[in-house]
Amino acid sequence: MRDAFLTWDEDFVLDITIRYWEKARKAGLMDFEDWHSDFGAFYRAVEWMGLQRHLKVAGIFARLTLRDGKPKYLADAPRFLHYIRTTCDRYRDLGPLLKLIDEIEGTTPQVGFAYGRM
Repeated sequence: MRDAFLTWDEDFVLDITIRYWEKARKAGLMDFEDWHSDFGAFYRAVEWMGLQRHLKVAGIFARLTLRDGKPKYLADAPRFLHYIRTTCDRYRDLGPLLKLIDEIEGTTPQVGFAYGRM
């Protein structure tokens, strides 16, 4: 649902994932941990698996660019880096990974307070 070359709206991704989860539950495929009764637990696993995949893609694209001299793949890098950042930002346990990515990219997360209307 989070392709390196194609982007779908989060609402669409959630809708399709919920539909899959419901059908998989009926088919008896969700008898793992608490996935059968807790869509949130299932979705977290989906997102973490996607994170693993996108970290792998980031490494492959870096290799293609740096070693193989094929920089055209970098045009798609912002998409999967966005997926990586979004997933890391959503789960407290992934905060250290997000900090590492910030260090690698040389970015500083925006932190501040807002008062009143923005």
